[in-house]
Amino acid sequence: MHSNDLTLWPTGKAPAADFCAEDQRLNIMASFGMDALEGDPELAAIARFAAQLCNVPIALVSLVEEERQRFLVREGTQETQTPRSTSFCAKAMLGSDVLVVPDALDDPAFRDYDLVHNPPYLRFYAGAPLISAEGAPLGALCLIDPEPRAEGLSAFQQDGLRVLAQAVMRRLYAHRQQIEAEATIARTELQFRILADSIPDIAWSATAGPKFDYFNARFTEVTGAPVPSAADDWRAVIHPDDYDASLKKLEQAFATETQFEDEWRLRLADGTYRWVISRAIPARHDSGPTRWFGTLTDIDDGRRLSEDRELLAGELAHRIKNIFAVISGLISLRARGDEKLLKFGDELNATIQSLSRAQGFIDPLSGDGAELLGLLNSLMAPYATGHEALVTVSGDAVSFGAKSATPLALVFHELATNAAKYGALSQEGGRVDITVGKIGDAVQIDWRESSGPEVNAPQSEGFGSRLITRSVTNQMSGKIERNWLPQGLHTRIIIPREQLAS
Repeated sequence: MHSNDLTLWPTGKAPAADFCAEDQRLNIMASFGMDALEGDPELAAIARFAAQLCNVPIALVSLVEEERQRFLVREGTQETQTPRSTSFCAKAMLGSDVLVVPDALDDPAFRDYDLVHNPPYLRFYAGAPLISAEGAPLGALCLIDPEPRAEGLSAFQQDGLRVLAQAVMRRLYAHRQQIEAEATIARTELQFRILADSIPDIAWSATAGPKFDYFNARFTEVTGAPVPSAADDWRAVIHPDDYDASLKKLEQAFATETQFEDEWRLRLADGTYRWVISRAIPARHDSGPTRWFGTLTDIDDGRRLSEDRELLAGELAHRIKNIFAVISGLISLRARGDEKLLKFGDELNATIQSLSRAQGFIDPLSGDGAELLGLLNSLMAPYATGHEALVTVSGDAVSFGAKSATPLALVFHELATNAAKYGALSQEGGRVDITVGKIGDAVQIDWRESSGPEVNAPQSEGFGSRLITRSVTNQMSGKIERNWLPQGLHTRIIIPREQLAS
């Protein structure tokens, strides 16, 4: 395992035996990426100062490789390498402290070396071992003089050489950490690209401008076109009728750094178009400019299905209205000429017309449903006299769903019919006020009659009352209260909002 910090091998301690084995040692050395450090200015400055500190003409940062010793930087010589077989540093790196050879001709270990008898005619040598944090010997920071030095190095110079050797190792470690960081980034980028290329969507990133700098493989696979680098390059793959409007939205999003979403037609490699939803989000960083990340998701099948459903729903709504018209016509035809049936036929026709208005009020594909105040106004419109509305509708805006349309129409048609027969709408000056209010998770509808004839609670519940009660309680899971007051009937209906919206 490599060290992830700049902790150095302790000065005065010999290398670790496990890492002195050649294979282990060379593996550690390879992790530093030494080739990139040849001629490194920082190392060169250290070698130059070492030569000045110890008053020698030559200073080297030497790495002992398998067959040679290589000089990453050198001061006072042009040599870049020598054979390992005659390397002083190969022995210095195995020690626990600075190796000092005052005169190589007098040292049995070195006097037969070629470097002693041939250029650079090495006589004096001093080397501080370079040992990795794992304990692997790498080489030495060494000093060379063609003149012997009986006095060797002073204690001060040896201390300085040790400190400089540590500075060399810190530089080597900084470089290794950079290599490891770059390798981590490369692995992360590779994993991201593999992930991005595996998703079915097209993914991209961009900087301000916008300037697009990344696309996953799906873009080229789907469009067969070169990846865009600027907004105008998208013209080749966006339907001409969609491009200008979508570009305007995108530029607005980039200008305000807000999320972008739009739907348009993407040109495929075969020349056909498919609908996509285009999304982009800004990623803001304190240390740099905002980047953008976006996707294109194919929604063509869903969009076509939705269009087919809209067509079908429109056709069904049209047919239902026709059915109401046919039923109303049949009732009128059957009741014609029969006084007993004529009144019943008129009442039944009025109910059917009320249901027809409620059905027409609902958009079968609207996710928001229809608005209750609008439906009530539509149902009560026949009770206006001239320019005067005898029924007023007010209150909170509440939406209702298609399933609630029929029972609502039946309830309020029946209330209005009874009011016209027996209640406030049966005489001049009578009025009805309908108010709608949101009460927690429910909707409360109040029907108040006023200025009509005096009414009393019925002795028994008739068909109309049973119809109202069952519509509210059974079909809409609601509650209903009726109070026959001197000023007129007050009916309160409470329906759960969730049930009303279905």
